[in-house]
Amino acid sequence: MIRFTCATLVLLAMAGSPSMALAQTGLNDLARNVKALDKNFDAADKNHDGLLSRQEAQAGQVPFIANHFDAIDTTHRGAVSKQEVHDYIARTLKRTARPPGASSAPSQP
Repeated sequence: MIRFTCATLVLLAMAGSPSMALAQTGLNDLARNVKALDKNFDAADKNHDGLLSRQEAQAGQVPFIANHFDAIDTTHRGAVSKQEVHDYIARTLKRTARPPGASSAPSQP
């Protein structure tokens, strides 16, 4: 249930952006990717504390987390939770999304 809620929050964060108004398959792909990331997070969490250390991320099948560990670990505690990973994804999507109403065409005077 928590995974579904997190995936839903990520999808809702994207819904307000025209660039994220993807075809249904695009949203399905994102949901599948988040679900796979969560599954791999659980497999890499060898001590089952709900957190991944940098070493667990590097040794597990979560290269995304290992490669972005410092950006995800905003509290600098040396471990990241699934929620922090989801928050990082949402922040990244918001940064790359164009604002509503933005257009690549120059505005007319």
